[in-house]
Amino acid sequence: MGITIGLVGLGSFGRQFAELFHSHPGVDRVMLCDRDEERMKSFAGKETWGPKLGAEGCYTDYAALLESGVDAVAIFTQPWLHAPQALRALEAGASVYSAVPVIMVPDGDEIIDWCGKLCDAVKSTGKHYMLGETTYYRPEAMFCRRMAREGAFGNFVYAEGDYFHSFDQPGCDLREVYAARFSGAAGREGLEEQKSYIARGKMNGPMHYPTHSVSGPICVMRTRAVKVACFGQAPRTDDPFFDDSGISNETAIFQLANGAVMRICEHRECAVGREGFRIYGDACAYENGRWRDKFKPENNRQPAVEEMRDPIPQEFEDVYAKAKPGAGFYGGHGGSHAYLVNEFVDAVAHDRRPAIDAWEAARYMAAGVAAHKSALAGGELLDVPDFGDGPAEAASSAG
Repeated sequence: MGITIGLVGLGSFGRQFAELFHSHPGVDRVMLCDRDEERMKSFAGKETWGPKLGAEGCYTDYAALLESGVDAVAIFTQPWLHAPQALRALEAGASVYSAVPVIMVPDGDEIIDWCGKLCDAVKSTGKHYMLGETTYYRPEAMFCRRMAREGAFGNFVYAEGDYFHSFDQPGCDLREVYAARFSGAAGREGLEEQKSYIARGKMNGPMHYPTHSVSGPICVMRTRAVKVACFGQAPRTDDPFFDDSGISNETAIFQLANGAVMRICEHRECAVGREGFRIYGDACAYENGRWRDKFKPENNRQPAVEEMRDPIPQEFEDVYAKAKPGAGFYGGHGGSHAYLVNEFVDAVAHDRRPAIDAWEAARYMAAGVAAHKSALAGGELLDVPDFGDGPAEAASSAG
């Protein structure tokens, strides 16, 4: 028996996931929720969606969706709404998939507080929370986790993670992303909230969106950050994109619980667009797409994508291919989308702890918040908040 899931927020990002959730064989019914009815009509009008959507499958009111008895919700709304909506769902008895980040607001202490609330809610309700961090299911991350489980790296020594995404990057200009994010009723409400933070002297920074950069090294090494020193750079331009932030680029050095050191870059004024990671052990390393073996040079190679990916149910791919002939099954962000959907649906259906659960997500966010605080303090060495490992339970089979 499959699950009933509500898809919340059908903007440009939510639409990329809608057909994947609808196509998953573990989903019996899909509900839609958006304040804009026109967005829902494009799906509700599809003949193939009829059997799973049903006559009462569209909601403009989030509370009504939660009252409908859905098993889970997948949240793709504006980032300042993610954590409050996730908490409401958990308390209403629904498991949660949330787009990244956990929440994005200018107040780092508030971010940490929300991470704690979500961890507590998962423990008290018994429901599941999963952050949809795409780096976790990039092929290189899956490959490196397998190699790490085999002990191939030896002792971890050093790691790097980058998210270079300029505010004026051709093809994915953050100005356009923000313009879309702050459009509509929810966006206008968000702008008013932003003004209240600025009035209180709370300023955003790149490290408040840390998940693409820190998640690769942390998930491969299965560790957490314990201390950080971070340095920020002031914007080189008076572009209004930086009105809510006095920092455009942040570069941090972390001490990790496993003894390794990690360097993270979150840059919004840069010449390249890139997100990725490199990991070094005392036996082997993964860098720039290549596996390097110190003791067995014959193993040095550039693994093919097919070798790096984990298995995924063939039935899922077959159903999706029928729904969207000729479309790429794996989706964007390095082909991670299908894996994220599969992991969450399977975890809810089997009532198990998903990959990138509330505690893993909190580790990513806590690292970024502490780094931004350090940058604001001129590079002061700070402790990174620790939420622990969460309830003891077998790790995800897909992780």
